[in-house]
Amino acid sequence: MPTSLTLNDHLAALDGAGSRLVELAEKAGLEASVPTCPAWTARALLAHQAMVHRWAAANVRGEDANAVPSQTEIGTTIEDLPAYYREGQAALLGALRAAPADLAAPTFLNDAPPPREFWARRQAHETTIHMVDALAAALGRAPTADEVDIDVALAVDGIDELLRGFFTRGRSKLFDGEEYVFAVEAADGDRRWVVRVAERLTVDPDDASVGADDVAARITGNAAELYLGLWNRGDEFEVAGPPDLLGRWRTTQRISWN
Repeated sequence: MPTSLTLNDHLAALDGAGSRLVELAEKAGLEASVPTCPAWTARALLAHQAMVHRWAAANVRGEDANAVPSQTEIGTTIEDLPAYYREGQAALLGALRAAPADLAAPTFLNDAPPPREFWARRQAHETTIHMVDALAAALGRAPTADEVDIDVALAVDGIDELLRGFFTRGRSKLFDGEEYVFAVEAADGDRRWVVRVAERLTVDPDDASVGADDVAARITGNAAELYLGLWNRGDEFEVAGPPDLLGRWRTTQRISWN
């Protein structure tokens, strides 16, 4: 699953989204609720991302990632959580910048790029999506794609990672006994993903050989709208086809920490 962005692109996205995340959490107030993650406050969000950044950095540096404090421990024991978060983000960026091109480190997505690029990409999108959550906390509602202001190329890369990296692992939760095909089409990114739903989900990028009669549904919008929508952070897109596709996606296609 090659990435469409460079290492420096992903580091810039991680740097920008990470800084914006903590600023928005501070603006919202750490006890503010997070509409896009209803179980969390901004404190829990910041503690989660502080943990993830340290966990990712430990993997990149070849350290024991299991030794990183848990989200709960961070959220309940760290007095200056924004400062602690900023230290972890800076440490992750430093680890990725110092990592050799032939870095040996674990990866966990299907058909992943080489480890250094994998971790930069994964943390760029992890942090960007949780920046969206911090913006939701500051606004008191889910933000629009315009308010999030995600670069088209980053959004396309994130859709690719989500569809081809996450959801092609294991048995498809979208499969209910009947095979079908749907397409995800980004108008401004000029990209199309053909998603084949069976016991195992497969994704064909830019597959022009699949005709209109073979596609049961289409999910369309600009790249940022699709990026937020597929991550269950927005609904500014169109779904043409079976009316239950969106509802089934919302209930089955969720990424959680485990």
